[in-house]
Amino acid sequence: MNDPGLDEPISNDADDIENQQRDEKDETKEDVEAFLEPSRWWFASTAFPLVAGTFGPMASAFSICALVVHWRVSIPPGGVEEHGIYIDDPKWLIGINAAQLAIALTSNLFLLLNMAERVRFSIAQPITIIGWYLSSLALIGLTACASGPLKLPSPPDHAYTQAFYYALFSAGLYFLVASLMVVTVYGAYKGHYPKEFKLTMSQRTLMLQTISFLVYLLAGAAVFSHVESWQYLDALYWCDFTLLTVGIGDYAPMTHLGRSLLFPFAIGGIIILGLVIGSIRSLVLERGKVKLGARMVEKERRRILRKTQKKNVEVLKPVATGESSPESNNTLVSDDGLTERGRRQQEFDLMRRIQEEAANKRRWTSLIVSGTTWLLLWFVGAAIFRVTEYTQSWSYFESLYFSYTSLLTIGYGDYYPQSNSGKPFFVFWSLLAVPSLTILISNMGDTIVKGIRDITLWIGNSTILPGEKGVRHSIKETTNKMSFGKLFKISKLPPDAEGIAAPHYSGKTTGLGTAQIERKVIRTRRSEEHTKENDRLQKDRHHYHCILIKEIGEVMKHLNSSPPRKYTFDEWAWYLKLTGDDESESENHRKAIVKSKGGRNLGGSKGECDDKDEKWSWVGHRSPLMGNKEESEWVLERLQKTLERELEEMRKEKMERERTLEKE
Repeated sequence: MNDPGLDEPISNDADDIENQQRDEKDETKEDVEAFLEPSRWWFASTAFPLVAGTFGPMASAFSICALVVHWRVSIPPGGVEEHGIYIDDPKWLIGINAAQLAIALTSNLFLLLNMAERVRFSIAQPITIIGWYLSSLALIGLTACASGPLKLPSPPDHAYTQAFYYALFSAGLYFLVASLMVVTVYGAYKGHYPKEFKLTMSQRTLMLQTISFLVYLLAGAAVFSHVESWQYLDALYWCDFTLLTVGIGDYAPMTHLGRSLLFPFAIGGIIILGLVIGSIRSLVLERGKVKLGARMVEKERRRILRKTQKKNVEVLKPVATGESSPESNNTLVSDDGLTERGRRQQEFDLMRRIQEEAANKRRWTSLIVSGTTWLLLWFVGAAIFRVTEYTQSWSYFESLYFSYTSLLTIGYGDYYPQSNSGKPFFVFWSLLAVPSLTILISNMGDTIVKGIRDITLWIGNSTILPGEKGVRHSIKETTNKMSFGKLFKISKLPPDAEGIAAPHYSGKTTGLGTAQIERKVIRTRRSEEHTKENDRLQKDRHHYHCILIKEIGEVMKHLNSSPPRKYTFDEWAWYLKLTGDDESESENHRKAIVKSKGGRNLGGSKGECDDKDEKWSWVGHRSPLMGNKEESEWVLERLQKTLERELEEMRKEKMERERTLEKE
């Protein structure tokens, strides 16, 4: 018969399968590289642009404050700074100030367009950086002139206005964010990450939300300054402590219109502020937690591997030699009687311990960093308020008291800033306190609050509210933890549906609750089903595909589990078996290699991340537990790719058979 022309389609199908497999390898390699990327380059590629997107608009808002009011006042006899008479600034100072504001706004616009992927990185960043540096240098020069050639006689006859101090804050912020973006550009051009921002949607909108809040703040100050006959910058100070719910009370609306406008103004501002805080949580508490946790897992993994290599522990070496075990269907065993599957399970348990220790370190490190930041805001802020409020003769303790009540939004109102330097600093300082306190409270929830909750539950379980395990179990478990596992040794069951290990004491099962026994029975039945299904996989290819589809459906249910689902070793062995990797065979396994900072492998000549080497270890770089993906996500993708590859191969075989029949 005539050739139907299937050579080219079949060849194309083969190329597609090879390209797909190559793409999967490239994707795995990129995931490993992203996981092992140093934290400093994550800060440069993600954190620094978001910091610039937050503080860049803030600097421009302060620039507006520095432009709308004159910089110097003459204080009448017996008066105070806030009742001073304005002294006109030179026209050239106002002109330069307006020009730098226009340049800074342009820089902010290009950064926003770059984050929205409307302007290329190579175009937007030079404009942003140069513009911010120009604005910073212009404000530094203007403030230097105001305190030099234009300097007036010393107080108490003359003083600088709030606008002058806003100019100082703006100059410092412009210089800071420009320098951060220089680091970002440097890392991109050195090839540490792409020349684009790797941001989520909530992170991309952080700058827009910050701009919205600052515009709302400035516009509200303009409205209330007109309604209440306040100075504009005093109205801004009032809007700040109102929207931040501090409520100091030295300024309050006295007119009926002002009090009426307060209702929608406060609600709208608090909503916008909540959006900003939500984006900050996404930046620090979600992405930052993942990256910091990944680096700590890697460091802990290196430490454990170096320790085991020095002791020459054989558990990390695949069982490739030895005698077969008659009890395990000719499975190879090591000289000490350990099967490859048993060795891999010990390796898996070691990786779980590494993850647990790294998670604890990450939680407490985050708490220490956020707590230190908050303490610096408190103590350093108090020291600055003591200097700015020298006319009120505040002691350092009184400054600490005021700072504390303000940071916690208590706001008694018995102490409040009155100087032209104290009010602008309070606005800047309070805006810094919002993200700092948010991060601190969230980190406390993972550590201190969790500890208090656990203690409360333990007291309840040990007294009037015993759990399903009973009071005796609670006492034994507590004693075991306090003795570091030496007393009342426990064994661990596989994790339950929520991914949390359920310990039980060896011996009698009377201490187990009914629900726990049912879960154990279900897991045992599923393990037996996996064994039966495993025997049928090689016999029936269509049945194999049905099993893949069934397991894909099961894993999809785990994607939204909270906390994220963590699979047991038996579950991992089953899923890996479905994807063609048998935990009982050592062909695809290898001893984990520690790569030194200089690139030299410790313990071998080839690195585990070598493209030509597909072997892997549970405590190695290729381990599924080492990626940025959740375990259920990793398993789901691997099962889907396996099913897709199987169906493609079946289609190819079918076309080859049809081609053979046509030729006959």
